[in-house]
Amino acid sequence: MRSYSFFTILLLCLAILLVDILSFHWLQDIAQLLDSSLLTRAINLLFWCFSIGLITAIIILKVTLDDINPKRKQLLVSSLYGLTISSFIPKILFVIIISILFFGNVVFSEKESLVVIPLIGLFSGFLPFFVIVYAVFKAVYHFKIYTHKLYFNYLPKAFDGLKIVQISDLHIGGFNNRYKVLQKAFRLINNLHPDFIFFTGDLVNNYAWELTGWDKTFKKLSAIKGKYAVLGNHDYGDYSKWNSDAEKQENLNKIKQFYKDVGFKLLVNESEIIKTDNEKIAIIGVENWGKPPFKQYGDLVSAIKKVINIPFKILLSHDPCHWNEEVVNDTNIALTLSGHTHGMQFGFNYKDMTWSPIKYKYKHWAGLYKHNNQYLYVNRGLGWIGFPGRLGMRPEITLIELRTN
Repeated sequence: MRSYSFFTILLLCLAILLVDILSFHWLQDIAQLLDSSLLTRAINLLFWCFSIGLITAIIILKVTLDDINPKRKQLLVSSLYGLTISSFIPKILFVIIISILFFGNVVFSEKESLVVIPLIGLFSGFLPFFVIVYAVFKAVYHFKIYTHKLYFNYLPKAFDGLKIVQISDLHIGGFNNRYKVLQKAFRLINNLHPDFIFFTGDLVNNYAWELTGWDKTFKKLSAIKGKYAVLGNHDYGDYSKWNSDAEKQENLNKIKQFYKDVGFKLLVNESEIIKTDNEKIAIIGVENWGKPPFKQYGDLVSAIKKVINIPFKILLSHDPCHWNEEVVNDTNIALTLSGHTHGMQFGFNYKDMTWSPIKYKYKHWAGLYKHNNQYLYVNRGLGWIGFPGRLGMRPEITLIELRTN
């Protein structure tokens, strides 16, 4: 919440209050269906206690945010974010639908309108509430494996059938030390028996202390040929307040050390050559490269320098915008793996049909893309940030099998 101005927070609170006033107005029509005046007064009291309490909590948290312990801050912000979404969206849908029914000349008798319209409005509010509750408490940890086979003319035959698992955007602080939840995802990964595991950034929300106690879980990840990772925009600590540049750098160094401790090779604008039966492929990893306001730490020219003559290259780059800007047509990199977007943690997936509002911000935001002979895969993320849930955009484990034509 610190990234938003106090004026923006006040506008948010005003919007919440306005929607609550309208909701309360229509709620009185529903309350008329109750026989008990005591129950009606209790509902009204609870309604306004929750509304005023939520607005007060948002303002207090904004005012005191910089003084709160970072560990408590992260939990408070995500909890309040989820509470606000689960309250605001159902209410605004309730107001919109019941207003349409009331003012839209919907054909009901006078007697029916006194009962049917309030009940339809009530249902329209409760349904999204329960959907959001499902998104927060169930769907956010309902991991899904997306499987793809990619065919290449120039893949060395020694690597035919190579199995890659990609994961991304764990934002480990959001798991709040629920090790068993992530262990479930890691068991799914190990059961795929991958040759490589690639992690494409955003290991943490902001802080290295989020990783405390997670080393035993990460060490259980198993890959036949190796595990590689790159940094994401959240890993640099750019969204936090630091006492000094040295403190910020120390935080980043601890994150880098964690990768080393759990057996991941962190590629920081560098590459590695993989040999099998005298044939070679290259794995390239760059630091985060995004369009403003995201910083461009990545240096693809330096990273690719020593593998320029390796015909088949795989690039790990956190932000998918990088593919269009520096990879396509400018290099012969066969496959780029990215994350970053989370698929907005909200959308629609059915067979080959995929949609999310995030598509209006990112050209490449989830799944597989191809331009000529170059592929990009954008992982939907395994964790969450901001809204502590997922709706129609399940947390993803990607399995890619490389084949020769």
